[in-house]
Amino acid sequence: MDRLYIVVPCYNEEEVITETAARLKAKLEQLMFEGLVSDTSRILFVNDGSRDGTWQKITDLHAQCPLYSGVNLSRNRGHQNALLAGLMTARERCDVCISMDADLQDDIGTMDSMLQEYREGCDIVYGVRSERKTDTRLKRITAEGFYKFMRAMGVDTVYNHADYRLMSKRALDALGEYGEVNLYLRGMVPLVGFKSACVPYARGERFAGESKYPFKKMLALAFDGITSFSVKPIRLVTVLGAVIFGVSLIMILYFIIRNALGYTIEGWTTLACSIWAIGGIQILSLGVIGEYVGKIYHETKRRPRYIIESILDGRDTEAAL
Repeated sequence: MDRLYIVVPCYNEEEVITETAARLKAKLEQLMFEGLVSDTSRILFVNDGSRDGTWQKITDLHAQCPLYSGVNLSRNRGHQNALLAGLMTARERCDVCISMDADLQDDIGTMDSMLQEYREGCDIVYGVRSERKTDTRLKRITAEGFYKFMRAMGVDTVYNHADYRLMSKRALDALGEYGEVNLYLRGMVPLVGFKSACVPYARGERFAGESKYPFKKMLALAFDGITSFSVKPIRLVTVLGAVIFGVSLIMILYFIIRNALGYTIEGWTTLACSIWAIGGIQILSLGVIGEYVGKIYHETKRRPRYIIESILDGRDTEAAL
């Protein structure tokens, strides 16, 4: 029977983690009772350098029940790195894992459908939002625009999918082969390949606390995704430069003709607008190129994406005995 690990990255989730743990425990016990997963399955919380009492709560949960496991990162490394740390820890212990956020917005009941797809031969199963009724109008517009823009930039992502997904051990092993430092798992996982499926679910309201992904972080995540998986921005800069160069040749010819015909009135507005436009485009282009150079700089240093300070897992204790 397959051993399931539910991977839950946490950052300052003190307010919600007790309820999250209780609901996940009930779900895991149901799956074990129905014979869908092994009784050695676990819930793996990953503490991403929280500044509140999150890790203490994870430690207490582990002491109370062996179904709870924990990974404590040495410092805050961001959601994507924390999630990867959990996945790579789980792959050494499980046959299949499901990752989800700690805020209880992902529908836990969808795990049954995910496991059904897994038993039918899928190595990756994506949880896809069927609707966005719980989002504000601004959030809905920006989120939908995010996925469309990513597709336009050539990044292969699953529409309306975040990080609620099932992955087999084989898929986890393949994901572990990717060594880039700048992580965007929503773009990396589809690159793994293997048979996949999508399972729709309705996302609920956050149980407690504040969202860890405000608009600023979502914008940063989108930019990381684009620059990590697509060179289209660089190509657009090249195309834009070619277009401006072509327009400049036309304007030079135009001014030569006007001068030959005796129309020598200076066009102050035209000159000022041209200087501002070209200057702005140059600065923007240098910024885009600089982002790529910065990513290359970080990749070449090959620094670790995360450092695990400690792991709480009953299976490790059993092995030591």
